[in-house]
Amino acid sequence: MITTFHSNNAFRCTSGAWRVWSLSDGYIDMPADLLRDPRNNPVPEALQAGASLRLSVNCFALAGPGVDGILIDSGAGGRLDPTMGHLEQALAEGEIDPASITVFAITHTHPDHVNGLLTPGGRVLFPNLKAIVIAEAAVESFFAEAHLAQFRPLLKGVRDGGQVAERLTAFDLPGHAPGHTGYAFDTGEDRFLFVGDIVHVPALQFGNPAFTWGYDDDQSVARATRLKILHDMAGSGTWIAGPHLGRPGIGRVVHKDKAYGYEPAA
Repeated sequence: MITTFHSNNAFRCTSGAWRVWSLSDGYIDMPADLLRDPRNNPVPEALQAGASLRLSVNCFALAGPGVDGILIDSGAGGRLDPTMGHLEQALAEGEIDPASITVFAITHTHPDHVNGLLTPGGRVLFPNLKAIVIAEAAVESFFAEAHLAQFRPLLKGVRDGGQVAERLTAFDLPGHAPGHTGYAFDTGEDRFLFVGDIVHVPALQFGNPAFTWGYDDDQSVARATRLKILHDMAGSGTWIAGPHLGRPGIGRVVHKDKAYGYEPAA
């Protein structure tokens, strides 16, 4: 993987004939007591950092031979804090025409992952979208988003192992939300795993992956998923890409001090 462009909001790399972007939608400050230990108590290290924790909000795009533009997650649009909703600016910095995006793959339906289908002003950001890939178990929760009703005819349910596009496969990551799904991507030279929300606070959860997040639907299952994925990725050479990893949002999982560390892409 070779980094070919890096700005405030866009990071682009190439791998074989493919281009991969990490696009910043901004950030959100969340209460520090949302990070929990295995007994569901707030984590002292998080509380010591202050009243809130700052989470990056990243989206990802792919383009390659014979494949139209693919977007994974879309950020918050204009539905949450004004510190988010900057995907359109990130696309411009990354020199991506929104009209080139024809497939949108959702990791889960929390608002900081799906609302970017609309700009903060309510305009459709991706006018040529042909399919919205979503786990079958998450379709019902998408229907709960009334302001996204116009996109429902585009929903395409997928199961674990289902092919989304060339070299892109759905990957079950249970625990955080209904149908929480990652996407495995193999360019022929590099492997990537777009992990959704298995990690929210990289500075603490890589070192202690037993720490969970207050919004995890099932904290014990989310914990088991995180432990397995980090174990499998450490030293494997697979690039991890996460919505809440610090910029540039892509890096490596490594063994460190009997747990794990995160090394951002250069």
